[in-house]
Amino acid sequence: MQKKISEITQEFKLCKIENLNDIIRKYEADEREGVQKLITKYKKQLEKLKAEKQRMETMFAYERQYADYDYICGIDEVGRGPLAGPVIACAVILPKDCDILYLNDSKQVSEKMREALYDEIMEKAVAVGIGSSSPDTIDEINILQATYEAMRKAIDKLEVKPTLLLNDAVTIPGVPIDQVPIIKGDTKSASIAAASIVAKVTRDRLMVEYDAVFPGYGFASNKGYGSADHIKTLKEVGPTPIHRKTFIKNFF
Repeated sequence: MQKKISEITQEFKLCKIENLNDIIRKYEADEREGVQKLITKYKKQLEKLKAEKQRMETMFAYERQYADYDYICGIDEVGRGPLAGPVIACAVILPKDCDILYLNDSKQVSEKMREALYDEIMEKAVAVGIGSSSPDTIDEINILQATYEAMRKAIDKLEVKPTLLLNDAVTIPGVPIDQVPIIKGDTKSASIAAASIVAKVTRDRLMVEYDAVFPGYGFASNKGYGSADHIKTLKEVGPTPIHRKTFIKNFF
């Protein structure tokens, strides 16, 4: 007896992606329009997956180039531009056989995907370190030096000592480890992209918490950046303890 299309639809939905080709072959001869539409839909899924795997091959080019190093660590930061909140840096050592897909510059990844990737990175990474520099530190030593400090803290918190650092564009002073600065590294190196995503999710969650402590500035939505509503409240109410004084002096 021929299966109903609704039953076949459910079979496709429950099928693991690695078994999709088998189920496509199973129903390829079924000429019903609904079944053929299902096959077309899931073939496109497989094509997208193949394209993503090819993209990730290029994202591991630097990791392959420096494969002689035992522990390659990607480093990135978020939060250099906001008016409020800390700058957060992250250091990530991925395993040599890393199979994480969809790693990219955190700004090019949706919030939902970032959250899923954060969990996967934290589960699969050899080591993850997170460092931060407070608004007071940023005011005291400037944002660039505060960023370097956050990066050094992130490296120090790694449970496994890295033997090579892949950095997004910078060379971190005061770190006695081989370093490779890569312009737009979060779009070219899987390790840096992973660090970018963990740093972004960490800081975004923190700013949501600050929104409850300092309501009215829109920290949950603007993450401390200078949105119109944020600046309006800043001018009307004044700064909070997490505002960077050197960043907001033009508003007073």
